[in-house]
Amino acid sequence: MPKHDRRVDEYIAKSPDFAKPILTHVRKVVHGACPDVEETLKWGAPTFMYNGILCGMASFKNHCHFILWKGRLILDDEGKPVSAATGHFRNLTSVSQLPSDRVLTGYIKEAKKLNESGAKVPRSPPKKRAPISVPAVLRSALASNAKARTAFESFSPSHKREYIEWITEAKTDETRQRRVDTAIEWMAEGKPRNWKYMKR
Repeated sequence: MPKHDRRVDEYIAKSPDFAKPILTHVRKVVHGACPDVEETLKWGAPTFMYNGILCGMASFKNHCHFILWKGRLILDDEGKPVSAATGHFRNLTSVSQLPSDRVLTGYIKEAKKLNESGAKVPRSPPKKRAPISVPAVLRSALASNAKARTAFESFSPSHKREYIEWITEAKTDETRQRRVDTAIEWMAEGKPRNWKYMKR
């Protein structure tokens, strides 16, 4: 008898009508492929555990996702990883978009073996971000306030970027200038952009 978690039953019952058969089908296939799997909720969505996270599923307003936790290590017939990043099992709107039960079972059994062996998914290299370009309006304001300029120059790239993005995302000149004035005031006090949310 499969180990069902009542919270997963409730999650499926509350999902949109189109999603219910998808989630029910995925759940059945997962239990068939891995009888010892345990159900739980993680990040508010049904998650299947077997020596760690095996896979998970989620429903949204117009689609569902099914995610194999180590999908980057499992290849399809074309040699592509069956991961969320490659679009496998994303934006599902019907059961027919899933592969056959045989194929899906094969993927889940492969995920099971990976968890049993303790395989780790390699981390993706960090994305390179564009160099920080200080807008003229902020550059001008910093030039006239030594304290703010010194603080800004000592900030980490991420703290500089937070101020720059906040200012450049302003929709009007008036809003932009107001943000520059506030930024200069905060920087003169040595405060990063999101100082209000930092632990004291």
